Amino acid sequence: MNVAQEWLTGSIARIFRAVGLSAEASSVVAESLVAADMRGVASHGALLVPMYVDRIRRGSVSLVESPVVVTDFGAVATLDAHHGLGVLSGDHAMRMAVSKAQRYGIGAVAVRHAFHFGAAFRFASAAASAGCLGVAAANTRPLMPAPGGARPVVGNNPLAVAVPLPGLPPVVLDMALSEAALGKVRLAASEGRDIPVTWATDRDGVPTTDPVAALEGMLLPSGGPKGYGLALIIDVLTGVLSGGASGDEVRGLYADTGVPNDCAHFFLAIDPEAFGGAELFAAKAVKLVRGVAKSPLRPGVERVYLPGQLEQERAEVAARKGIQVDGGVLMALHKTAESLGVELS
Repeated sequence: MNVAQEWLTGSIARIFRAVGLSAEASSVVAESLVAADMRGVASHGALLVPMYVDRIRRGSVSLVESPVVVTDFGAVATLDAHHGLGVLSGDHAMRMAVSKAQRYGIGAVAVRHAFHFGAAFRFASAAASAGCLGVAAANTRPLMPAPGGARPVVGNNPLAVAVPLPGLPPVVLDMALSEAALGKVRLAASEGRDIPVTWATDRDGVPTTDPVAALEGMLLPSGGPKGYGLALIIDVLTGVLSGGASGDEVRGLYADTGVPNDCAHFFLAIDPEAFGGAELFAAKAVKLVRGVAKSPLRPGVERVYLPGQLEQERAEVAARKGIQVDGGVLMALHKTAESLGVELS
């Protein structure tokens, strides 16, 4: 179904206001989820609202809206989110990383005892909007095996990198390190459609097109051993470095909503001014991406896309024409609202 951006954002904000968040925090959470839907990343959009609300009501997600500083050493810091909503602690952490980068040239902030922060592009893009290169990463519960392994040992640990370009949208890489995000498998299961055989295995490790069987099995790493290796390193940068949870200490989002997710995050901001200078960086970055965009095409291909460009164009269309949201997701949104005494028009 097609819905207006304003309606979806306002509806989600009212739901989170009813569950105990402040008006400001509720608006931030709603805007972040809707932004994912607008970019075509439905697995990180309104689909998540019932689970977020359930976790808040069961106590595994707290109403803490600002993380606490654990350590602060010049260009780096560690925060404790106390299991508050990840988008709130993530916004706070990236603002701190940007502030440090503007002072020291680079800023790095790790967050422990965190919760799912939604789509990672949000935080990297925030740094790019401030003129910095931005990096955001998170760990998840183990979902993928090591090459040759028979049980999951690393998460699909999302990674986003954003490059600022003067006068142009930033280049934004945003990817999970599995062939597909778990949320996409859940979405396929809810819609009753098959998944590509390269996405996941069943519980016996056999590749499957059945999303229900995949939810009982393992995701497959993107790029095989390369994706597995990068996922392991992200677990170090997030959970190990922050002193938080890593590996199987991180709990599944849907496994038991009464138990904290306890993931960890890592945010990095780099100010080009501290390196070769902001103007030189901008000129060279624009030259690079324009060269890529104008590269020769193989027969039958109309254009090449820069990382994040397709999603940005989808968001622009959604802002004009409305957001496409699955009917089942809208029904779940209304049901959650009703359970809280909130009426959605």
